[in-house]
Amino acid sequence: MNWLHAVILGIVEGITEFLPVSSTGHLNIVEKLLHYNIDSVGMTAFTAVIQVGAILAAVVYFWGDIVRIVTAWFKGLANAEARTDPDYTLGWGIILGSIPVAVIGLLFKDFIEVTARSLWVIAGALILWSAVMWLADRRSDGPAGAAHTSTGKGMREVSLKDALIIGTFQALAPVFPGISRSGATISAGLFLRFDRVTATRLSFFMGIPALLAAGALEAVTAAGDISETVGWTATLIATVVSGLVAYATIAWLLRFVSSNKFTGFLVYRVLLGLLIIVLVGTGTIAA
Repeated sequence: MNWLHAVILGIVEGITEFLPVSSTGHLNIVEKLLHYNIDSVGMTAFTAVIQVGAILAAVVYFWGDIVRIVTAWFKGLANAEARTDPDYTLGWGIILGSIPVAVIGLLFKDFIEVTARSLWVIAGALILWSAVMWLADRRSDGPAGAAHTSTGKGMREVSLKDALIIGTFQALAPVFPGISRSGATISAGLFLRFDRVTATRLSFFMGIPALLAAGALEAVTAAGDISETVGWTATLIATVVSGLVAYATIAWLLRFVSSNKFTGFLVYRVLLGLLIIVLVGTGTIAA
């Protein structure tokens, strides 16, 4: 892979990883348009590894929150009184909520790396999950506006049951890439009556351990394939670019959801899904 393509794919990953529009779907489409074989082990691993850049951006952005939650969790392990801290429960919630996606990822690894990457699957998931997100957005807390976002549940009201439900939704994303991991987790949060900002922040927190683990696993198990098919220099460039772009995207998204619904994303998802169907159906790109 040449450096220009690495930068392009890094930008795509950085923009789409945390937006509810499917980063894997976008990467697959752009990789196809750049004439790469998305079914190869090396390209599959490349896609997972460059996500680490975006996740590290989230770690940096939410570093203060992460330190607070981790500290509360360790204090709760040693002190019964400290277990009343909502951050202790949130820490356990993030751990337990990460289990479903890990189990599904390991059980369906071959399906995820081949069949699930079909553009037909991505197009269908983009369109169909948009209906789910629309229902979740309507259910959440009424009309858009800064005032309404405070009426839903906040971060300190997350229960273990909430975390497991959000984690279960997250596990759908790797099986059907067009759903989008953030789209799945945000939808779950909205169905559970969290306000939009909290649902979005929970999506970030739930994604950090899952995507770091997935990227690390691929980096270790498919290091040779990446070296042969993509090259580690291009992979590192794309990872750094994705991190820089993702940091800006996180800041923008949190401001956006504080006073807007997700309608614009849903329209985009449907239009993109229809465009993929046209491109694949006419033979412009292969599924």
